[in-house]
Amino acid sequence: MDRTLSGWLNGFVGVVIFSGSLPATRVAVMQFDPVFLTAARAAIAGMLGLALLALFRESRPSRRDIVPLIVVSLGVVVGFPLLTALALQHVTSAHSIVFIGLLPLATAIFGVIRGGERPKPMFWLFSGVGSALVVGFALWQGIAASFVGDALMLAAIVVCGLGYAEGARLSRVLGGWQVICWALVLALPLMLVIAAGTMPASFSDIGPSAFAGLAYVSLFSMLIGFVFWYRGLAQGGIAAVGQLQLLQPFLGLALAATLLHERVSVSMFAVTVAVIVCVAGARKFAR
Repeated sequence: MDRTLSGWLNGFVGVVIFSGSLPATRVAVMQFDPVFLTAARAAIAGMLGLALLALFRESRPSRRDIVPLIVVSLGVVVGFPLLTALALQHVTSAHSIVFIGLLPLATAIFGVIRGGERPKPMFWLFSGVGSALVVGFALWQGIAASFVGDALMLAAIVVCGLGYAEGARLSRVLGGWQVICWALVLALPLMLVIAAGTMPASFSDIGPSAFAGLAYVSLFSMLIGFVFWYRGLAQGGIAAVGQLQLLQPFLGLALAATLLHERVSVSMFAVTVAVIVCVAGARKFAR
């Protein structure tokens, strides 16, 4: 199979998996403390990652790869899950999903900074308009009423974009699944300590839906999704394949409405469509 096509297919699978992350986090954080949820999902995925590395007898990363792996770990293992979990205490998953429209731009910017990619000027025009639509939507909705939630989501997008770009760059050397596994293993000791310290006194009051949410974000959002996503970014280009995230708001809004019965307003849907159109235009000029 052509390397570029393989990259797009892998990237698409990753986006489909990630589209359930915010709704699953929303369900879990309604009964779990957000700090515990962040630590627990990373710890569970980290133990699975450690088992995979041992099973396939993977060599340890070189010393020059340690700092980039720490950046990946801080961005996608700790930063994005914690910030979104905190944000979802203030906003609905449907509202937060609109901010995912900024992820392609953030990923592309860090792709230029860290990956050495150079998209055409029209790429930045489309991406900039899409970003302005997202920020304008937040302001129009009354950002003062949910300033904390929106600010946390914006911060989550920035650290996630950096983690995506850095992980994709490393995947060209280490391999997609190896990168996320090593990043999880680096964070594992700290995550185990935090999970133990913030663990609920009793799990008897925790419902099945919260456990299901924790299981999803631990297994799929934290590990399996990244296996496909990093491989796709490395094969097809960070800026180009990163635009597949334009599908994530559609999929996420559908899940939020179907599973959580959250109201998706006409304006929220319209802005999401407009952002997707802008990022689709940006994809054409990604290289």
